[in-house]
Amino acid sequence: MFVLSFRQRDELAAILSRAGWRVVAARRSDGLRQRVAASGTAIAIVDARGAIDEGIAATAELARIAGHGDALLVLVSRGDVDRLGALHDAGATHLLVSPIGSEVLLQAVRSAERHVVRMGGGWHDPTAGAGAPLGWRHDAERGSLQLTPALAEATGFAESSDPRALLRALGPDGRRIALAAIRRLTDNLPATAFAHDLPGLGRVVQHVARDAHSGRLHALIEPLARVGDIGAVVREALGSVRDHAGAQRWLDRRIEGGERPGIRVLAIAGIDPINRQQGRVVGDTLLRAVERRIEQAVRDAGVARAALARLGGTEFGVLLPHGNDEGLEEALRQALARPFVAGSGMVTLGLRQACGVAAPGESGDQLIRRVEGELPGARADDAQGPLAADGADVLAGEVHRAIDRGEIAIRFQPQVDLLAGRIVGVEALARWDHPERGELGAELLFAAATHARLAGVLSAHVQHLAMRIAAGWDAPLSRLRLSINVTAEDVAQPDFAETLLAAADDSGFPRDRLTVEITESGLIAELGEAAGLLATLRAAGCRVAIDDFGTGYSSLAYLKALPLDYLKLDRRLTQDIVGSHRDRVVVRGVIDMARSLDLTVIAEGVETVDQRDALATEGCQLYQGFLCAEPLTVPALTALLG
Repeated sequence: MFVLSFRQRDELAAILSRAGWRVVAARRSDGLRQRVAASGTAIAIVDARGAIDEGIAATAELARIAGHGDALLVLVSRGDVDRLGALHDAGATHLLVSPIGSEVLLQAVRSAERHVVRMGGGWHDPTAGAGAPLGWRHDAERGSLQLTPALAEATGFAESSDPRALLRALGPDGRRIALAAIRRLTDNLPATAFAHDLPGLGRVVQHVARDAHSGRLHALIEPLARVGDIGAVVREALGSVRDHAGAQRWLDRRIEGGERPGIRVLAIAGIDPINRQQGRVVGDTLLRAVERRIEQAVRDAGVARAALARLGGTEFGVLLPHGNDEGLEEALRQALARPFVAGSGMVTLGLRQACGVAAPGESGDQLIRRVEGELPGARADDAQGPLAADGADVLAGEVHRAIDRGEIAIRFQPQVDLLAGRIVGVEALARWDHPERGELGAELLFAAATHARLAGVLSAHVQHLAMRIAAGWDAPLSRLRLSINVTAEDVAQPDFAETLLAAADDSGFPRDRLTVEITESGLIAELGEAAGLLATLRAAGCRVAIDDFGTGYSSLAYLKALPLDYLKLDRRLTQDIVGSHRDRVVVRGVIDMARSLDLTVIAEGVETVDQRDALATEGCQLYQGFLCAEPLTVPALTALLG
């Protein structure tokens, strides 16, 4: 069967493969009709969970080539049940609504199969020929590799070939990709797929499965469709997004025509870690997905004649001809709050936004700079306006000087016991007291350090500085726990635990009052090694927290693999606690799960009494946020406790 899943391709393929199905699976809808037709299947699954619009479009695409007896099973999230009619109209023959367990899925597939048998199906696209099967089977015990006749003919290899010869033909990159995919196969993941160039066939996708009984590898090879309209592909890659200069001209034309246009500026957070961890290609793909989400949100909000501009880096502008964008702020917030696919996983991005209308005598460039300055966290009083997206690159050369000259400062945000109503700890947060630009936040500081290849040096400096300051505290500060942040890069250093413990001892700060917070969005690569390092810290008396829980796809993997003491709810989950019933159920589930694992729950970003009281009701133990205090200097913290 053919499976299209934008989020869970490998998981679905594994379930179906274990049940005996030969699965051709895809994450993207590129060349969808040709791929389904070439697979020769009469059953196709479209997994529209978390991607309902893409799912409806794919369903309609497949319905165009479906025969009378073909089955098209669509999986839908419970929150999208109002779109079932649209899916039915698009051509779905079977619908399945979450929650979807493996047994429920398999029974639904059996129903689809019975439909095909009764009706007599067979997908056919007149523009694509199915051809003979291309595949191979490898028996490691015998050292044999058998190619199907069609594959042997296409590649020029014998039907019984030396596996090493075929691997050599793939070249270094193809060989690396193929071996990495095969190593991924386990009992829990018996099937996977990888793409590469194959001599004689061009670009192909290999769908590989391990037989649980014999241990043999079976592969089905799927040639990818050739690109037709090159212009269409380029237009899709570039989108309809203007650049900064284009946005300025767009605004200036309307201002000169006597209109008062406006702009809504969007600053996206979370792209840079993806660029660092998975590469620029994955980051650029993610940015294009963001562009599409923004464009769709603007259309859904009904904002007429609006245009989208990429202002630079990860900052966008929605250009408004009449300065009116009623309803757009919430539409954008909801659209960008949904997780995105980033390479092999999922990621949730942050969003800051501000809006403004051109004032009399104001140019397009001045309007853009003014609204950028009104973004939450930006310095509106900076004569240069907020730093542009490349500001971190500009400041990179100053980071080393900032460390040497003592320009890096620490602020401490209180953590409050919800039941006792008293401050029990603080989180150390870095600030840059820039001699010209004033106080700059940690996000920009670390971005500049990353550009300068000094992120590790800066991280260690901030940790050591925070411990030295806290070690000198007198009562009542001396009883507080101190939380310091560590990055995925820190944890990747094999001697990090010993270095941090030595720094704590040198500073005089007691180990048993130190909490190490790992940012969840840091995407730790080797969880086994990280678990050993954190276990060393805990054995030495420290405590470990997972920070920003709920912002990235690896949250549950962290909970399973790492030795933790605290779970810190991301501020977006905190805000959801007073949202809809559905939002509250999600937050309650996270808190219940954490407490079942004997973790103390800390809510970040608490700003209202309603949020605090609702979190207490659901069993959250600690909170931090502006309801108690912003990040404070030591004198301000002392005054607050007094």
